[in-house]
Amino acid sequence: MSLDRAMPVKFALPDLGENIESGDVIRILVAIGDRLAEDQAVIELETDKAVIEVPSSIDGTITEILVQQGDTIAVGQPILEVEAAAAEAPAVEEVPPAPAPAPMPREQEAAPPAPTSPDDPVPAAPSTRRLAREIGVDIAQVQGTGPGGRISIDDVKAHSKKLHAARATAPTTAAPLPDFSQWGAVERQPMTKVREITAERLAQAWATIPQVTQFDKADITNLEKWRAEYGKKAEAAGGKLTPTAILIKVLGIALKVFPQFNASIDMAHREIAYKRYFHIGIAVDTPHGLLVPVVRDVDQKNIIELAVELSALAQKTRERKIGPADMQGGSMTISNVGTMGGTAFTPIVNPPEVAILGVARSHVEPTYIDGQLQPRTLLPLSLSYDHRLIDGADGARFLRWICTALENPFIALLEG
Repeated sequence: MSLDRAMPVKFALPDLGENIESGDVIRILVAIGDRLAEDQAVIELETDKAVIEVPSSIDGTITEILVQQGDTIAVGQPILEVEAAAAEAPAVEEVPPAPAPAPMPREQEAAPPAPTSPDDPVPAAPSTRRLAREIGVDIAQVQGTGPGGRISIDDVKAHSKKLHAARATAPTTAAPLPDFSQWGAVERQPMTKVREITAERLAQAWATIPQVTQFDKADITNLEKWRAEYGKKAEAAGGKLTPTAILIKVLGIALKVFPQFNASIDMAHREIAYKRYFHIGIAVDTPHGLLVPVVRDVDQKNIIELAVELSALAQKTRERKIGPADMQGGSMTISNVGTMGGTAFTPIVNPPEVAILGVARSHVEPTYIDGQLQPRTLLPLSLSYDHRLIDGADGARFLRWICTALENPFIALLEG
């Protein structure tokens, strides 16, 4: 028997990754009547992380577009209606229906599947297990909704959302603003999605994390000479030997020496998660707001490799070609405002990380060395950290270690 009727199907905004619940439609890439193929991009969406293309998971002919440019849409909201031809059903032999089973007595109704013990294998496909690992979900804690308690990808995503909702705190109600027009002309502009989410997350971080900032200065006089001497090697490889590239390597080693800085606090379970990977986030100033791409596995790369990767990542970020996955999983963040000036600042911790390193502009100061004043190039550093996990003495030791490693790279080789 052949079924050739067309079936209307609605394609909804899929789950875009951890913590992303909505975005603004900035461009529609298809039109009514277009033939839609699976994995074809249908809209450009601006989220708090980046501008991304949303691919279709179905194919067929577009009969209706359910969103407009400028709309704010949420995960699960329909975007398109597609007319997809039904699959041809195989011919089957008619068989008499089986007799209905006798009703089960109420006292003997089937019980839900027993919870999986830690020693039992968790019923889930490899792709589901991989997703759980990537987003930091303990799959043994996920309640499966499939047959026999089998765990699906949607179950993992739902569990992750519950965890984040439980950790979130109620937002503080802002005081109402006065009527500014009574003093003069006023122009109002809507926040971009990046600015809106940045404001919400920084307010939450400031309200929920008891933060302390430690200050120090590193003598980088010799480091600047080495940077000038070896900078051409990095340029020949396609990068630039910036202080940030060097700091990425030094910070990656510091996280090995001080593992409490490469951790996250799980207050829901009263646990500390110590990470065995070393990924460094880099705050990048863009015309669209502050974005934080992540350089991964810095412990496995040399400084020239990091310089090349950093240059490419910064360019990709400024061109809005970076995706949400590129900005997740950081161990710690570096915020370098040295090109803009200033002597020091207090960066805000980027949760779920527990520390952030701020870098200001280097300058020359007269410094006493062996009883004599000498001009030395000093780099101001600011370390903000979560005081729930890191004590002041640990913060001071951590920042001093970084300064010492910048002054004498042999320390990093010796201890890292």
